[in-house]
Formats: sequence, structure tokens, C-alpha cells
Amino acid sequence: MLLKGYRKEIVRPECRPEAESVHYIAHLNQDITEVIPYLNSVLGGFQYLKDPPSVSFKVHGKLIAVHPRMICVNALRDEAEGEKIIQWMKQEINDAWERRGEIEPKFEGAPKPKVIDILKLLPKTNCGECGQPTCMVFAVQVAEGGKGPEDCPPLSEEGKAKLSDYLGQFHFD
Repeated sequence: MLLKGYRKEIVRPECRPEAESVHYIAHLNQDITEVIPYLNSVLGGFQYLKDPPSVSFKVHGKLIAVHPRMICVNALRDEAEGEKIIQWMKQEINDAWERRGEIEPKFEGAPKPKVIDILKLLPKTNCGECGQPTCMVFAVQVAEGGKGPEDCPPLSEEGKAKLSDYLGQFHFD
């Protein structure tokens, strides 16, 4: 077992003190630098940085960043949601470490969808039915994994299928 424990810190976003969400930071008791490329390989990191080493994942609309001595999770409903995600990450870290002999480490992030390609598949009406002011803003959110084809009401079933097919080549949880 590589990661045995951590100290938690709950933070409210300073830029938006009225926000209901919280950020969860787990300060790790152990340095997990060596497992980061294996974790990236297993979980398909959205972004990977070599120096200093870190990997970020987008899971269920949450951004999880794993650093050598810290794990950060953004936009959580509450502390309990953060604790659940950190416990899952701890298990994934320890599992990747135990299986590192079977895993090919990966030192780059997963390919990402292109905003312009997503925009081409949208109706480009700027209707706002998705809750965003423009289709461009919506396309950015889709590219980041926060929105999907089902979140665009005027998109036809055929259009939703095409957008789903395009996004299917990228790793989104």
C-alpha cells in the first residue's frame, strides 16, 4: 500500500463566496510521485504534466487533480461527496501501485475533443435553451466534459447521435 493516509481541508471558492459548492483538498502523508504515470494510464488522465508531475481527471463533472502530496477535487455539494471521491482515488492509487508491473505508464494526457468540431455539430442557434448564452460556450463545456449531447434541446436525434459518436473517441466518465 502506497497511500496510507491524508489530512483533509475543505475550502469555499474565494472568487465566489456566495457559491454553494466546496473544494476538497487531501494533503497526503506519503509522496505518490512514482504512481502518477500508472494512474494516468489506468484512469485515462485528462491532463498530464511532467514537471512537477500531476494528472487531472474529469469524473462526473468534477475535476480531480492528483499531485505528489495532494489530491484536489472541485465543485462538490458537500464534504461527504469529497470524502467519497478521495476514498475512491486512494483505492485507485493503491491498486495502480500494486499492479504497476502489469501497467504501461503513460506520460501524456488523453486526446481532447476540439471545441470547433463540437460547434460544427451543434445547431448554432444561440437559443440559450441549454442555459448558456451561446453555442460556443456550450461547445466549450462539452469539450471539458461538463455537458453532453442530451443537454442541447434543439439538437435533433441524428445530431445527438453524431455528437455522441464524435465524443465517444475521447475518454469521458
